[in-house]
Amino acid sequence: MSGISIIGLGNMAGALADRALARGNAGEIIGRDPAKAKELAAALGGATVGTAGAAPAGDIVILAVPYAGAAAVVSEYGDALDGKVIIDITNPVSPDFKGFVTPEGSSGAQEIAKAVPAGAHVVKAFNTLFFNVLAAGPADGRPLDVFIAGDDAQAKTRVSAFIESLGLRPMDIGQLPMARTLENVGLLMMGLVTHSVNHTSFFLGVSILS
Repeated sequence: MSGISIIGLGNMAGALADRALARGNAGEIIGRDPAKAKELAAALGGATVGTAGAAPAGDIVILAVPYAGAAAVVSEYGDALDGKVIIDITNPVSPDFKGFVTPEGSSGAQEIAKAVPAGAHVVKAFNTLFFNVLAAGPADGRPLDVFIAGDDAQAKTRVSAFIESLGLRPMDIGQLPMARTLENVGLLMMGLVTHSVNHTSFFLGVSILS
């Protein structure tokens, strides 16, 4: 099992923390509002509360904040993130949901990676799962797929083990530049919610035919 620190107090932070704790992982909640962080930790049961800007306790740090402030949050921690595996779950989409706010040819994960210490490794994951689907878990006996991208093989191995501990299936799609593809999938899912499916109770996964 893993030691996990989650930076953020939103729905995805809560769903990830709840699932991690239920599966025996140690979980730490970190947010800019200490009262809200304590409230979320108490609601989850078993989670500890960290201090914003201080060294996270977990070896794996999940960045569960809006993309607009993600790089600033990472910069605030500075060398406190050295040696950590950082999971980026953001979707850096534009307000009109027609594109991205990242530079052309880059991805949110790659931009975040520029702000972390040299000894930290960014892995893109969980951005293609809605929080309610993550909270509910496997549907009709089918595991939820968590697509991951990253440059460091050991970091991806650790993230894959964490994903498996949640009862989910890791699917490695390649190095960190592939995060842009995952962010396109996130945008596609938002388009489905807006134009056809009209709710978030679905997921995209891989069916392997024998």
